[in-house]
Amino acid sequence: MQTELQIFLIRHGETDWTKSGQHTGTTDIPLTETGKEQALILKQRLQEVLFEAVYCSPMTRTKTTCDLAGFKEIRQIDSDAKEWDYGRYEGLTTEEIHEQDPEWSIFSMGAPEGESLRDVTVRADRMLKKLSTHQKRVALFSHGHFLRALAARWLQLPVQEGRLFSLSVASIGILGFEHQSHTIHLWNSTSSF
Repeated sequence: MQTELQIFLIRHGETDWTKSGQHTGTTDIPLTETGKEQALILKQRLQEVLFEAVYCSPMTRTKTTCDLAGFKEIRQIDSDAKEWDYGRYEGLTTEEIHEQDPEWSIFSMGAPEGESLRDVTVRADRMLKKLSTHQKRVALFSHGHFLRALAARWLQLPVQEGRLFSLSVASIGILGFEHQSHTIHLWNSTSSF
């Protein structure tokens, strides 16, 4: 078992829709100026970390975050790292969705006309398999709900348990091992470590 593997999960910086609370899956919107500043802070935080590989979602907000953080030359675009497809709920806030369906949660119901819990489980497992081919440190620049689902799967929990992990923009999490058990070493960190 690869007990030295560390997977750095890095959420993209702020966008207009993260500020407003709109669900942003397939809509390709840029970072705000604040989001760009957050990415530059990530560069400072990650400058001493050597990665075997850096994976990145194909969306502009993640690519820009990754590039400004200093990894443009080595990033590998991977469509498995994209955000949950919110389908009919794309661009809506949770409050707007609850007007239509008061019981809705992405982690309990998936997205109508978008990705189901099973779809995201399959994609997260596939992404973890790729990340686990490395021996030391690897980075993944991705999105809030997907990274939460990925963390749940790393812990060998159902994807629904991603609901338990809050995740801020421009935050870092680290998945790893304690002895041979999958663990979270760091979560939702927005300050130096």
